[in-house]
Amino acid sequence: MTTIVPKSELARRAMDWISGQCSNQPGEPDPSKHIEAAAVRFNLSPVDVEFLERFYAGGAEGEKLS
Repeated sequence: MTTIVPKSELARRAMDWISGQCSNQPGEPDPSKHIEAAAVRFNLSPVDVEFLERFYAGGAEGEKLS
C-alpha cells in the first residue's frame, strides 16, 4: 500500500538527508550535488529545490516550506 506524504514533509526529509550526506563527507561542504540528488530521490518540485538552494546558500531564513 502506498503512503501519501505531504510535499512539505518531503522537503523536510530531503533537508535531513542532505545534512546527513554533508556530515558524512566533511571534506566537501558544498551541498549542491546533494541537493540535485535529493530532488530526484524525494521527487521534489522546482520550488522546493529553489528553497533548498537558498537555504544552503544562507538566504532562506524565515521562509516556510511549501
